[in-house]
Amino acid sequence: MTEQDTVRARARRPYGRRRSRGARTGLALVAAGLTLLGAAGPTAANAPGTGRGSTPGSPVSPPVQEPRPGGPARFVPAACPQTPDPVPGRCGFLEVPENRSRHGRSRTVRLAVAIIPATSPRPAAEPVVFMEGGPGGDAFDSIPFLIGSGVNRNNDLIVMAQRGARHSQPNLACPEIDRFNVKAVGLRYDAPSTGRLLVRAAKECRQRLTAAGIDLSAYNTTENAADFADLRKALGIGRWNVYGYSYGTDLALTSMRLHPQGIRSVAIDSIAPPKVVNLPWTWDSAAEGIGEIFAACEAQPRCKSRYPHLRRTLDQQVRRLEAHPLTLMAEPPGGGAPVEVDLDGGALVNILVANTVKAVDVPAALDELAHGNPERFARARAVDVGTAVGAFAHGLTQSVACAEWAPGHSEHDVLEAGRRNFPGWPDPVLAQPPQLPFEHDVCRTWNVPDRTAIQRVATFSRIPTLLLSGTFDAKTGASWAHVAAATLPGSTSVRIPGIGHWVVPQSPCAASVLASFLARPTAPDTGCVAGLRPPPFTLTP
Repeated sequence: MTEQDTVRARARRPYGRRRSRGARTGLALVAAGLTLLGAAGPTAANAPGTGRGSTPGSPVSPPVQEPRPGGPARFVPAACPQTPDPVPGRCGFLEVPENRSRHGRSRTVRLAVAIIPATSPRPAAEPVVFMEGGPGGDAFDSIPFLIGSGVNRNNDLIVMAQRGARHSQPNLACPEIDRFNVKAVGLRYDAPSTGRLLVRAAKECRQRLTAAGIDLSAYNTTENAADFADLRKALGIGRWNVYGYSYGTDLALTSMRLHPQGIRSVAIDSIAPPKVVNLPWTWDSAAEGIGEIFAACEAQPRCKSRYPHLRRTLDQQVRRLEAHPLTLMAEPPGGGAPVEVDLDGGALVNILVANTVKAVDVPAALDELAHGNPERFARARAVDVGTAVGAFAHGLTQSVACAEWAPGHSEHDVLEAGRRNFPGWPDPVLAQPPQLPFEHDVCRTWNVPDRTAIQRVATFSRIPTLLLSGTFDAKTGASWAHVAAATLPGSTSVRIPGIGHWVVPQSPCAASVLASFLARPTAPDTGCVAGLRPPPFTLTP
């Protein structure tokens, strides 16, 4: 569960979702303190299973093919997708059945794969395979951040677009929802009329996808996990390491449970344990992440002195804006002409959950808001304007969320979770789970089978596992690592202070711990963590 403090989140979108590359690359470099390793274009990669040093030809990207009957999984070489940063490796497609339960009667789907060589002259034998967040995020969009974090320093890196995601065929993009998101910045966040527009957009997308013959029930975490298991076999890899973030941790833990063969180690970053991911859970994570930001400010004397009552200020502003929303013009964070935005209580909360305002700026931004200056939050509200239509696979998001996260908990359960975590806030705000507003209404339209009995299961495994969490993460609260670790004997849990969602690209220490873990999964070096503290907060005059 989608979408980093400055670059990886959107004001109203779930786990692992993020801005387009142009709006975020510079911010990511500042946040992570890393330099991306550029590439002039696709190069011959030392693909696992092909023999190091082999140089494949330059395959021509095949046209989109008509669905064919599903058969055994196979890897087909192809040119790398065109991306803002050229993929520095060898690419192809994994072909797998759309629905494995149909036993040979399912059509084939094609999942884009990139194999990026290690930069070390003497790399490790086992590659790292990356599992993207979202669900519905663009895995290829994450490659520069993975390279910049050194994930492929000593290991080949394998990146696969999940089924339904961008660069895979079919692509479950929903331009209807993208267009709604652009319009929604000027609407009341939690108004029933806004919800009806979202449901209409989801309905139009669903009708278009199903009319094309897509079986939406097959786009789930079980099939995703089987895809990665098939990829390992199709590439002829004996063992590999798994690294997933956000929804990718849900997927990685499912892969450990269902397909442990060939997995040497697993690193999970910003953790969403399958057993506990549900809509009420989003309020627990929101309260933890926001609370950690406030506690860190209180622990810094200058911040505490300047902003002594942050929780009270937040409570007051949520109630005030919900009763009297602000309508104003704001320039989108990615640039462009100012647009009209509506800033109500629900919008304010979701901006904080998404970290669209940097965590170190939150105390100052709340104080400014309380004194009549809403500019920081207004700009953050405009984040969806200018986002490329079709870049995010909302169809995959809804197929997973409606089958695995929404069932089993009612709208009243969501409201009660909100009241428990934020007593005194208006019910219209608390009725909408953070990042997934009106999800029950959308799921009634999306209409996929309940898979909670299959998916909402704990993973018991002795595979060496590293759990990385950021204390400022309001999407997947850091404490949820303990839930996952309880059934992973011998796992190593690391909390990075002052970091939000997706830890490794933002923290050189976390990147170092990950590298150490990949080298020695049973004895990673976590020494750098002991001296870490949250960064100083921004102070306004």
